Amino acid sequence: MDLYDELAWRGMVYDATEGLRDVLARETLTGYAGFDPTAASLHVGHLLPALSLARLQRHGHSPIAIVGGGTGLIGDPSGKSVERTLLTVEQVESNVAGIRGQLSRFLDFDTPSHPARLVNNADWLTRMSAMEFLRDVGKFFTVNAMLAKESVKRRIESEDGISYTEFSYSLLQAYDFLMLHDRYGCTLQVGGSDQWGNIVAGIDLIRRVRAAKAHGLVMPLLTTSSGAKFGKTEGGAVWLDPELTSPYEFYQFWFNADDRDAARYLKFFTFLDEAAISVLEAASAKEPEKRHAQRELAREVTRLVHGATAVQEAETAAEKLFKGDLSAMSVAELLQIFPNVPSCDLASVATGWLVPELLAAAGVASSKSEAVRLVKGGGISLNGRRIADEKERVTREHAIEGRLFVIRKGKKDNFLVRLIG
Repeated sequence: MDLYDELAWRGMVYDATEGLRDVLARETLTGYAGFDPTAASLHVGHLLPALSLARLQRHGHSPIAIVGGGTGLIGDPSGKSVERTLLTVEQVESNVAGIRGQLSRFLDFDTPSHPARLVNNADWLTRMSAMEFLRDVGKFFTVNAMLAKESVKRRIESEDGISYTEFSYSLLQAYDFLMLHDRYGCTLQVGGSDQWGNIVAGIDLIRRVRAAKAHGLVMPLLTTSSGAKFGKTEGGAVWLDPELTSPYEFYQFWFNADDRDAARYLKFFTFLDEAAISVLEAASAKEPEKRHAQRELAREVTRLVHGATAVQEAETAAEKLFKGDLSAMSVAELLQIFPNVPSCDLASVATGWLVPELLAAAGVASSKSEAVRLVKGGGISLNGRRIADEKERVTREHAIEGRLFVIRKGKKDNFLVRLIG
């Protein structure tokens, strides 16, 4: 299966320029995708363009990941209903540095034959004067065409409108394509379907200025089967940085995918072939309760982003949590499992605490009397053990590794108490 056919089978071709299939089949191309450094980490939504570059490289083409150190100072209006908050130069530079390391998980920058490249468009955009921009780029675009862009029209019709800064974004991205064409012979840009207008602008600029042909391919914007935005949870975005989203949370995000989405995600986010995914689809249809597709999805993507050890640790922690024996878990495991729950630091007391005292001090209950009612109602567990006696005393010896209490109120509300001193 050639690259275009593979991308089409995986559902990753929303639109493409005419003739791209034939060009990919007979030529070795250099193609690029852009990554906006508006945060210190990429999130799971960036996996689709990152893996499209990885597939490009695996088929013998040369990928370029461009980190928008220049355009990140402006902000892309595509898909946005309001003006972005401008970042400082220092924020953008810090974010660019974080993203570089994450992209190396997917792309091979060291292979001698067709290595991946990582470039920063600040290298040329921040060195261009306003007069150069107007003369060398602006004169090739009509305002009529720019106003016709769907993202621009939506913003013009909104109450806040669109600034000249964001209105000019597509010209900057078009200039990126031209620079990559001139420096590296890049003739292909890939991105989400909301980038089609920006990509076409770059193709037109290359044709007008260099009399050369370039191509574009856009992938569908992802939503879940329920219509929700992909990559969002109750806790916010699912980040690739393990400090922002723990490997356990990351694994669970994929493992909890809806049955209707699992096979589609396997095609998008793994390198499993058609036969392997078909087997998983059949197994899931036969035994949906065992979540065969979701389990393999979680394993493959977590391995790709965080490594094999993270997969093993996530599955071990999940098994212990399922059994309900929190006391058998390490503090490190518990902090991965409960990274966003309410927590507090509590000074250790030699005599320990009566359970109501601990609950009140930790903020689990608003008062000792409320804590007593919770215990009598069977609503409190400590380190996975139901507390039945409100007169029970707990000490540091009862804490996990002598450092941590996990308190559960009711069926869902968890609290962490870290002992200090």
